[in-house]
Amino acid sequence: MLCSCSTGQADKDEASYQSIDTIPMLIMQIQKCSRLYTAEYRIHKIVTHEDVLRLKGNILKQDFNIRLPLGDRKIAIPMDVTMKAYIDFEGFSGRNISRAGRHITVTLPDPKVELTSSKINQKEIKQFVSIARPRFSDAEMADYEQQGRAAVMANIMKTGIIETARANAARILIPMLQQMGYREQDITVTFRKEFGERDVNTLIDKTTTGK
Repeated sequence: MLCSCSTGQADKDEASYQSIDTIPMLIMQIQKCSRLYTAEYRIHKIVTHEDVLRLKGNILKQDFNIRLPLGDRKIAIPMDVTMKAYIDFEGFSGRNISRAGRHITVTLPDPKVELTSSKINQKEIKQFVSIARPRFSDAEMADYEQQGRAAVMANIMKTGIIETARANAARILIPMLQQMGYREQDITVTFRKEFGERDVNTLIDKTTTGK
């Protein structure tokens, strides 16, 4: 009588083979994601600027700095900024994946944050201009808008967008790994490090900050 059976060792070998064999497929699937957007934040900011005329000089070796009357200009510009966080998988490879038994760890490339749009609420702009001073020009207001954009991006660590990007990336990748046979408790999705204020410049997509 013929029968077929498999030993415990054979089962382990087969499971090991299947687990190893899924990694190239996993890499291919993740690379297909290309640029994966995982978070979008809309920030409302009011940019303020005060321009005061002062008379400065020196008389008899005494410095003076006098605020001139009727020389003040102030402006408040409300603006809405939209920024998105993404992960670029172009360079993703086997170096981003490690296995220890049944446990698999996927280390994501560093996230990037790009500024996708900004808009001034023209109707809500407030100006106070002394009678002796000209009103703020369009060029000046455009410069203040750019300063506002830069200020928003400089403070991305305070918005929580990086933490949101991390959490949403895990929500996308974990089901993909589960479909390949990994159990949720055996999956870790992480970044290569914890990011702080010193990392801001490396996390900003500088091709978009000038828009």
